[in-house]
Amino acid sequence: MGRSGRVLVALALGAAVVVAACGSSDTGASSKDTTAPGGTGAPTAAGGPLPAAQLSLVAYSTPQAAYDQIIKAFQATPQGRDITFTESFGASGDQSRAVEAGLAADVVAFSLEPDMARLVKDGIVATDWNAGVHGGMVTASVAVIAVRKGNPKSIQTWADLTRSGTQVITPNPFTSGGARWNVIAAYGAASNVGKDDAAGLAYLDALFKNVPVQDNSARAQLQTFVGGKGDAMIDYENDVIFAQQRGQALSYVVPDQTIRIENPVAVTANSKHQEQARAFLAFLYSPAAQKIFAQNGYRPVVSGLISPTQFQTPPGLFTVAQLGGWTKVNSRFFDPTTGVMAAIENKLGVATKK
Repeated sequence: MGRSGRVLVALALGAAVVVAACGSSDTGASSKDTTAPGGTGAPTAAGGPLPAAQLSLVAYSTPQAAYDQIIKAFQATPQGRDITFTESFGASGDQSRAVEAGLAADVVAFSLEPDMARLVKDGIVATDWNAGVHGGMVTASVAVIAVRKGNPKSIQTWADLTRSGTQVITPNPFTSGGARWNVIAAYGAASNVGKDDAAGLAYLDALFKNVPVQDNSARAQLQTFVGGKGDAMIDYENDVIFAQQRGQALSYVVPDQTIRIENPVAVTANSKHQEQARAFLAFLYSPAAQKIFAQNGYRPVVSGLISPTQFQTPPGLFTVAQLGGWTKVNSRFFDPTTGVMAAIENKLGVATKK
């Protein structure tokens, strides 16, 4: 039986974020420029002012609000006061492929490790990007089931999502990193973390028959759901908290068995502003930045910064490593020609190649 998870998060809002729109990339991602505030603060233990530079952050869709706030906090430090940013947000897979194809990036942040591995293979990100104490992961979350306020269909478990007449919203796993986490969370729960493979595969087949539309990213699916489509939505916990903080009439269930989500970040090897980019990367692990992530619904990777009761820990929490790791999972489930999800999507007439 699942348990309702309601997290009360204080949304720390400083001065309004002033941005100038600069269009959108050919991946359909949103983009913006931000400018650093002035100031002549003295150097601190973290380091003095760095030479002026403009950094390009290319990231997956859901942490946009958090990064807006973190960038402002970084620019308020002596190190970051002369650093400006361009930001591009979109579906994780699309963003990774765009950088691979030549989109300029100094810092890349994705939903899941394979989108970083693509750039490592191409030499765009260094092979030791994950050598630090946190393994290159900057935030964590869990996969949850979002429902309408009051949960009118009494959805409590993964099994409830396959009931006749229940519409479930989840993105296309061939564009969205969030969708891949959703698929593996559902499979892992239904298969008892891979112990009953047939049950897990049968569950995915039944689940996707109840999915009426597949958006290209987690943030796009949230817009679809809050717009009134669907009875339930599989999503990052942080994305549902984001919606709640903005007044959306949603609640969510943390299933007893679900997956721990980990999100990678790295500086690109070809960045022309290595010192500034690495300073920003280091700031992402600071208490200030990690608390901002937490205020936006992410689970910090740095311990001891928030109340242990802020987030619910499900008894059956599992990781992708317990299912064989991303290399195995990607090959088996998400190969666009031979993967488990390709077969399911082909039956539904959904595209698997982007």
